[in-house]
Amino acid sequence: MLKKSDFYFDLPKELIAQDPLEDRSSSRLLVLDKGTGAVSHHRFREIEDYLKPGDCLVLNDTKVIPARLLGVKEDTGGHVEVLLLKRRKDDVWETLVKPGKKCRPGARLSFGEGLLKAEVLETVEEGNRLVRFEYEGIFEEILDRLGEMPLPPYITHKLQDNSRYQTVYARYEGSAAAPTAGLHFTKELLERIEKKGVQVVFVTLHVGLGTFRPVKEENVLDHHMHSEFYQVSDEAAEKINDTKAAGGRVICVGTTACRTLESAADEKGRVRSGSGDTEIFIYPGYQFKVLDALITNFHLPESTLVMLVSALAGREHVLNAYAEAVKERYRFFSFGDAMFIS
Repeated sequence: MLKKSDFYFDLPKELIAQDPLEDRSSSRLLVLDKGTGAVSHHRFREIEDYLKPGDCLVLNDTKVIPARLLGVKEDTGGHVEVLLLKRRKDDVWETLVKPGKKCRPGARLSFGEGLLKAEVLETVEEGNRLVRFEYEGIFEEILDRLGEMPLPPYITHKLQDNSRYQTVYARYEGSAAAPTAGLHFTKELLERIEKKGVQVVFVTLHVGLGTFRPVKEENVLDHHMHSEFYQVSDEAAEKINDTKAAGGRVICVGTTACRTLESAADEKGRVRSGSGDTEIFIYPGYQFKVLDALITNFHLPESTLVMLVSALAGREHVLNAYAEAVKERYRFFSFGDAMFIS
């Protein structure tokens, strides 16, 4: 049995990064050789030294929406918080509502002194609520005015600049959380990487809050993964497949880009273009079909993301590298430092 506790490590609270660094590419970079388990320490901007002409760098160009809405119940004036998870159709969204017990179907909510109103329609799986919004004008513009960035629960500082929870290449709105491995890239760094002869390719996966959902079952295989929407263009699929055919490496930036490619690939490892929903759960024993190397942040103990990187580099290698990162006082999680598994 693959146990949740097999992926536990001790993390001092003070190593959880609360604020982004001023210069994105000045974060630290731990390089892990997945074959030997050897680690070395660098700055993120040195990532270009580890990329070779003929490689393909795959990034997730999803854009985080200001998905956290603070409002009141119309009948009692009690405070409510609504987190947008997924647009179901038009103005109906699947949401996470707090306090959920007081927001049963039929409850009416108001945000921004009535600029945006909503009705709770029904309760769906995992206690989420389907909510229909009512407004005049353009929903996205109202959301920009009233919404806040949905920072993960372990970040307690208020974000001063919303753009710091977006990648510099974010394009398609729909995420409730940032693909954080990409936060380290600047436009200049990406230009230098392209000049080196590395193909830079974009795919889209809208990150859901399930990313932060803890694994509750001790038997990892009993964990149910959340569903997320992904899209791969014809051009992206062609470039990735051409790279593989020519013997180059496919390097994903973040677990979301990795899960997109592994979901879109057939059994022979050819990436198919198109869109869909994925619930892929990658843990040790998984045979990667497309991915050769991964740029990622440091993840929570016992999380599905630690399991994914352990599938690539081996649990022992990953936990040893994490112990080294703790010892060297690396910064952890969304605004933290990065790791390159080569």
